[in-house]
Amino acid sequence: MATIDIPKDTGDFRLLDRKCVEALKEIRESQRYTKGLFSFVGFKKKEILFERDARVAGSTKWNYKKLFQLAIDGITSFSVAPLRLASIAGASILVITVLTLLFTFIESLFLGRAPSGTMGIITVILFLGGVQLVSIGLLGEYIGRIFMETKNRPLYFVESNTERVIHQDKSRKIG
Repeated sequence: MATIDIPKDTGDFRLLDRKCVEALKEIRESQRYTKGLFSFVGFKKKEILFERDARVAGSTKWNYKKLFQLAIDGITSFSVAPLRLASIAGASILVITVLTLLFTFIESLFLGRAPSGTMGIITVILFLGGVQLVSIGLLGEYIGRIFMETKNRPLYFVESNTERVIHQDKSRKIG
């Protein structure tokens, strides 16, 4: 769903290079989904695989509500896919409605069966509902783009700079 690749089963503890820390400090978000931000800033990564021992003392402080909120933060921080669901649902309903209309038209034309009034009302309601969902989905696309722009994330992170002095030939005239 996300626009970046977030590695699966990645923990929260990391060793970070100073450049990576500075890049993370450039991101000014109030709700920071750090697992996604670590992937967003880029830079070279190295996994260290290990076997995690069972918890020795205490119990987790993460209840289902907190885990659900973490999942929502992860989905909405790097994706506008949930906003596209309205467009997909609306387009699906429109296609089904048009196919139903075609079937009803062909059935009445070739088999001589008159469509029932209830079927006509249901078809019109489904068609209008599909149009409304597509419209809501279009608004969702705009809202999603506004949402991503207001995050004001940096476009680029510079890994390193090289200083290079270009010497100008003084004997050559320019212009």
